[in-house]
Amino acid sequence: MGRYLSIWLPQLLADRTVLLDPDLQDKAFVLTRAQRGRVMILVASDAAIREGIVPGLVLADARAVLPGLLVFGDKPGQAEELLTGLALWCLRFTPVAAIDPPDGLVLDISGCAHLWGGEVAYLKELLHRLRQAGYRARAAIADTIGAAWALARYGQDNPVISPGTQLEALLALPPAALRLEPLVLERLQKLGLYRIGHFIHMPGTVLRRRFGPQLTERIGLATGQLIESCEPVLPAPIYQERLPCLEPVRTRTAIDIALRQLLQQLCNRLLQERKGLRHAVFKGYRIDGALEQVSIGTNRAVRDVAHLLKLFEQQLATITPALGIELFVLEAPVVEELPVQQETLWQDPGGERDTQLAGLLDRIAGRMGEGAIHRYLPAEHYWPERAIKAALSLQDKTTTAWRTDRPRPVCLLPLPEKITVSVPIPDYPPLSFTSKGQLHRVKKADGPERVECEWWLDQDRVRDYYYVEDEQGARYWLFRSGQYDEHTPEWYLHGYFA
Repeated sequence: MGRYLSIWLPQLLADRTVLLDPDLQDKAFVLTRAQRGRVMILVASDAAIREGIVPGLVLADARAVLPGLLVFGDKPGQAEELLTGLALWCLRFTPVAAIDPPDGLVLDISGCAHLWGGEVAYLKELLHRLRQAGYRARAAIADTIGAAWALARYGQDNPVISPGTQLEALLALPPAALRLEPLVLERLQKLGLYRIGHFIHMPGTVLRRRFGPQLTERIGLATGQLIESCEPVLPAPIYQERLPCLEPVRTRTAIDIALRQLLQQLCNRLLQERKGLRHAVFKGYRIDGALEQVSIGTNRAVRDVAHLLKLFEQQLATITPALGIELFVLEAPVVEELPVQQETLWQDPGGERDTQLAGLLDRIAGRMGEGAIHRYLPAEHYWPERAIKAALSLQDKTTTAWRTDRPRPVCLLPLPEKITVSVPIPDYPPLSFTSKGQLHRVKKADGPERVECEWWLDQDRVRDYYYVEDEQGARYWLFRSGQYDEHTPEWYLHGYFA
């Protein structure tokens, strides 16, 4: 069973309003929304609540009580948007954070609390950081989401429930702590069942017959008899290592040490699983809420710490610690199988050479950018623009050989450019052609070379290619699409030889 932290932000929107306008700190204000032809109060500040103005009241009645009440319209979806932002902020404490509308968050903290010195210290630090940011919050930690939710809202101040004791912790709480519908709560109230302990040990068949299936379901979720999961705002990376800092880090040396430690942990895990990474992201969460990150990519799966360090070192200078970084995270979103290689003594050591080549390409890409190096392989197509494909890694191979019996241009255009030509006789090369408004007079030419499309795509379309050289000595690859006996053919420029 995991461990869950439920956070309740009872005045979420009111706190946000004060953060946007600090002058409203001690003033009575409300957020309203139109419902069924009436303007209803959705959120009320502490000062307004002290005057008897509470959520659910009609605005006209509230103004009769307090004429000077400040009124602001509520933006639909504002609470969910704000909760999502806070959940993303909570990723510095756990890789799994979810929103719990309208005013809560749920964190899966399994295996995280020890990094802060235990669950009590973990909870204390998180609430302290939220209050520093201007949000009042209550929270609880338990084995289940349901128990943590109940204790955060109805329990003592911020309890941490020991594993396996959530049932005892729920007994003294009111039925509303089980997240029940108002009709079920009303029935329990009429029967004098004011505490969960008054009915939780009754047979499930009796509870289901008297109160419906929701009550037994909620009891099962709170006690752990039923499984409840949360939907994280960001899927938790499978390959991730985290390193919280006891004190904010502000020096390059400390950043290097953190990166080396995380790389060592991640590569050890990859080695055990016989895998290597192809893409890695190094993140630094600053105490001011900003996120610093750099990423690298490799041409083949890698788990060599020294090589990965060299790739990251080229980018670490872009990280700005500012007031300090409190958490480092290393993620490998793309990994591939990388079995242990056995080099032979007498045969060609190609595996070692491939590794060295991949390392060289990685370093060049790290200096020039991940998209600076491309490798292509021949593909089984006749038309030139389809006859090549991008290789994603050095392991990509093909059984198709490069065509060398005919000259091909140094630069092949991804899409042929339409041109106008002057042709004296069909099947002859053009005397001149115009490309992008510029006239080129042909001095030398060779061709045609007929290239047909694959029969399963469009067997009626053919191309006749010509190699031409203009008066300036530049050479081009032109083709005619179609034949004169069918319709007027079109001419295209497809590449440059020099």
